Amino acid sequence: MADLSDKQRDVLQSLGDFAQTVSADEDILRQGDRPDHLHLVLEGWAMRYHILPNGSRQISAYLLPGDFCDLHVMVLQRMDHSIATLTPAKIAYIPIGKIKELTAQLPELTQALWWATLVDEGVMRAWIVNLGRRTAFKRAAHLMCELYARMKSVGLVTNEEFALPLTQAEIADSLGLTPVHINRVIQRLRSENLIVFDRQHITIPNIARLNAISGFDPSYLHPEHVRLG
Repeated sequence: MADLSDKQRDVLQSLGDFAQTVSADEDILRQGDRPDHLHLVLEGWAMRYHILPNGSRQISAYLLPGDFCDLHVMVLQRMDHSIATLTPAKIAYIPIGKIKELTAQLPELTQALWWATLVDEGVMRAWIVNLGRRTAFKRAAHLMCELYARMKSVGLVTNEEFALPLTQAEIADSLGLTPVHINRVIQRLRSENLIVFDRQHITIPNIARLNAISGFDPSYLHPEHVRLG
């Protein structure tokens, strides 16, 4: 775990000087782009996604405050998927040269960025298992547990409640289900008092119970990693 000094954290906070406000449902990056900036979510939600030849969409990750969208382009240079906002968002557009300058000055920052990349990979592996080996009910429950854990890690859970600005279609597109199927799953989660929805907010009355039902183990999120938001 990188141990950043107050001065080094102040430098990271200065990345907000590059921030822009982006409306909901706007592409930040498109597949094939060759960006010269990195993008850090400061506020709001975004997603990674692919559009298949038949026009259907697969969401492959949700990006929350504190998440970098595209660290890999420092090496791979070209986007192999698209990234869009789900809500109005504050996004830091950071020149790649600025990141290289900061990592040269702050070796601990390089370690922190590695942590962020490796946690992204951990989430990706967990999603593969979720899609491939869990029932629709447990897929949805597992996703809710993950989002709860990630939001809690950045201080955005209060009294077991957090913002969940996702439509049922978006949840379906992230779980490989149809909107009709996910509607039935959500209704079951509600009827069993596992979740409570209220105006794009969700309350999980008993997170330990939902973790047990879905088989959620937060270790793949590596809670000791450094958050940059």
